[in-house]
Amino acid sequence: MSATTQIAPGLRDRAEVRWRAAALSPALAVFVFMSILPMLNLLAMSVHEIGWVGGHSVWRYVGAMHYRRLAEDTLLHAGIWNTLVFAVGGVSIQVVLGFFLAWAVSRIRTGRLLYRTVFILPILVPGILIGAIWKLMLNFDFGLVNGVLEVFGGYPVDWLGTRAYALAAVIVVDIWHWTPFCFLLLLAGFESLPQDVQEAARVDGASAWTELRYVLVPMMMPVIAVTFLFRFVTSLKVFDEIYLLTAGGPGSATEVLSYTIYRTFFAQDRMGYGSAMSVATLFGISLLIVVGMSAAKRRGRPA
Repeated sequence: MSATTQIAPGLRDRAEVRWRAAALSPALAVFVFMSILPMLNLLAMSVHEIGWVGGHSVWRYVGAMHYRRLAEDTLLHAGIWNTLVFAVGGVSIQVVLGFFLAWAVSRIRTGRLLYRTVFILPILVPGILIGAIWKLMLNFDFGLVNGVLEVFGGYPVDWLGTRAYALAAVIVVDIWHWTPFCFLLLLAGFESLPQDVQEAARVDGASAWTELRYVLVPMMMPVIAVTFLFRFVTSLKVFDEIYLLTAGGPGSATEVLSYTIYRTFFAQDRMGYGSAMSVATLFGISLLIVVGMSAAKRRGRPA
C-alpha cells in the first residue's frame, strides 16, 4: 500500500512530462521549420556564390569571401551608421515624448479614453498611406510644410532630396508614427504604479514636477528601459519608410541596413553576398540585445 502510494506520484510526474512534450512538439516542429531551417539555409547561402542557369540555381562554394567583402563595402558602412543614427535618435525622442504624454494622460480624470484614442491614431495608419501622406507634405513644390514656412517668411526646402535634411525628415516621420506605441507601453506602466506612494508624496507637499522627478521616474525606469530596448530593436529593421520616402537617397544619405540588404538581394541579384550581410546584421542585432538586457538587469539590481 505504501509502496503504491510512493510510486504513483513518480508515474504521474512522468506522464505529465510526456504529455507536455507531446503537446509542445507540434509548436516546436513549426518553430524549427519556420525559423531554424531558414537560418541554416541562409548560412549555407552566405558561403556560396549563387547564379542562375536555365532557370535553376547554381551554387559555388566561396568560403568566407562574402564576409571579407563586408569590411570594404562603403554602402554597407553608410547603412550601419544611418541605421544607428535613426534608431538612437528617433527612439530616444519617441520614448521621451511617449513618457510625457503618458504622464499627462495618467493625471487626467475625465476624458482619458478620448485622449488615448487620439494619441494612438498614427500607429493605426497603414505604412503605404504614411509614405504617401508625408511625401506630399514634404514635397518641395506644393508640400504643406514648405507652405507653412512661406507663410512665416521662410524659404522652401527640398526635405527629401537634400543630404542635410533627408535623414532628419525620415526620423520625424518615424517619430510621428511610433511615438503612440511608446505612449501605450508607458501609460500601462504608469497605471500599474502603486497609488499609495504617489499619494504620500502629495501629502508631503511635493509638486507635480518633484513627484515626477523623484518618485515616478525612478519607479518607471524598468518600463522605460524595456520600451526603449524593444522599440530600438524594431527600429533597426526599418524599411517601409525609407522605401516609400527616399529609396535610400539622395546618394546614401538615408541608406539603412534593411534597404541595403533588399537592394543587394533583389536589385543586384547577389544572393550569396546578401545572405552574408543578413547573417552579420542578425549577429550584430542579437549582440546588441544581449548587451542591452544585461545592462538593464545590472541597473535593476540593488546596490
